[in-house]
Amino acid sequence: MYSRTTEAPVLLLGAAHVVDLERPLRAILEHRVLDGVAVELDRERASALLHPDPGAPRNSNGLPFVTRLWGALQRRLGEEIGGGEAGAEMKVAATVAEERHLPLFLIDDPIRATVLRLIQTMPFKERVQLLVGALAAFLIPTRLIQREVDRYAESPEEYTTALRQASPTVARVLLDERNEHMADRLVALRVQGYGRIAAVVGDAHLPGLAAALGRRGVAVETIPFSQLRDVTGPRPTPL
Repeated sequence: MYSRTTEAPVLLLGAAHVVDLERPLRAILEHRVLDGVAVELDRERASALLHPDPGAPRNSNGLPFVTRLWGALQRRLGEEIGGGEAGAEMKVAATVAEERHLPLFLIDDPIRATVLRLIQTMPFKERVQLLVGALAAFLIPTRLIQREVDRYAESPEEYTTALRQASPTVARVLLDERNEHMADRLVALRVQGYGRIAAVVGDAHLPGLAAALGRRGVAVETIPFSQLRDVTGPRPTPL
């Protein structure tokens, strides 16, 4: 036990955005003593995901084509490998927070500003690689995608290293910078008294976010995707 809640470690949960993780997330979040739940979302994405308007078209105005393409790819992957909609794990975290009457904190940068910064700073070669990679991913058979998910779970460091080599700008803007900003927001929440926080983020963020919190003197407990997906819990309820 901790004499103060702000001495408790931040719990970081590494999710894969297109894999169904409702059972393990519920198994962990429903039984932890928590002051709040944080998710890797900004206000715009949270509104679209948690309070969708079925009759409204997807608001992609201002987003580059490659970003809309990757969004479509995530939806396809989620449907084909059993994860349902992309972002379902964030929805589960938000639902558990609501059920437990806990505050939900949005700790990510605004998506539009992030993508704009990425496009403005990305060399032409990396832009082409990103576009080609997104297009090629639509042609990959589902069985190969599932195999790659398993390979990632076994050795996520290899994938992160490959990303940094192939597209250092993407790694810097989409991983490193956001990790620092999310760490700052989690530290600010601790200052406000929300020490016992569980943060659900993409698994690729886990090492960098944990390191960023460590540099700020915050203790961290991590449950990476490779462990999280093996956690057993009650059967999922409809989202």
